[in-house]
Amino acid sequence: MNIIGVVGGVGPFAGLDLTSKIFTQTMARGDQDHLPVAMLSFPEKIADRTEYLLGQVAVNPARAVSQIILQLENLGAGVVAIPCNTMHAPEIFDVLQSLLKQRGSRTELLHMIEEVTGFIRAVFPGIYRVGVLSTTGTWKTGVYYHALERAGLMPVVPDEDLQEKVHQAIYNESYGIKAVSRPVSHKANHQLVDAAHLLKQKGAEALILGCTEISLAFSQPSLAGMPLFDPTWI
Repeated sequence: MNIIGVVGGVGPFAGLDLTSKIFTQTMARGDQDHLPVAMLSFPEKIADRTEYLLGQVAVNPARAVSQIILQLENLGAGVVAIPCNTMHAPEIFDVLQSLLKQRGSRTELLHMIEEVTGFIRAVFPGIYRVGVLSTTGTWKTGVYYHALERAGLMPVVPDEDLQEKVHQAIYNESYGIKAVSRPVSHKANHQLVDAAHLLKQKGAEALILGCTEISLAFSQPSLAGMPLFDPTWI
């Protein structure tokens, strides 16, 4: 059996979260029934995805991630997932695919965003207006916006002021989820819940937790009557 590869370090708790969810969703009677998984977490090697998209750092994180994927492939990984929504912005993901092709990689690389939109269409066909909470990098590049439109769905996204509050709930160095992960700080949780309610007021019928760290703040399946879509679960 091929190994499932997980690119960790984007951020570190996101990789751990995905690996945990793989185990949780596996129907196993004992240790031996679980699937083989390999996670490599080298956060110091991977430039911040949002900072790259916003022009704050010059190094495309695709290069470091491609090296990690090749290491996972050498370990026997037949399929690899990257638990970071922002990594799937075309400015990063397209370069990553090109680098892997140049190196002759044969592993299957999942596309988180396309998996999410496909899931919504298949499992929730009655939903049309879909809200998105994400990092500013994902928001600014329209990663989910364009994917939802291609899937025939209407994206509902924050305005600039609300987006800054969502971004701070993730990135703020004193209370953001990347700094305070287990448990998530009350302030970060409060800002995300407020943002969710505001997107509902704008017409959202469901909500994508479009940053892997956001799922650490929401363990419930719904909020204010809206289904919550966790891309890591999907």
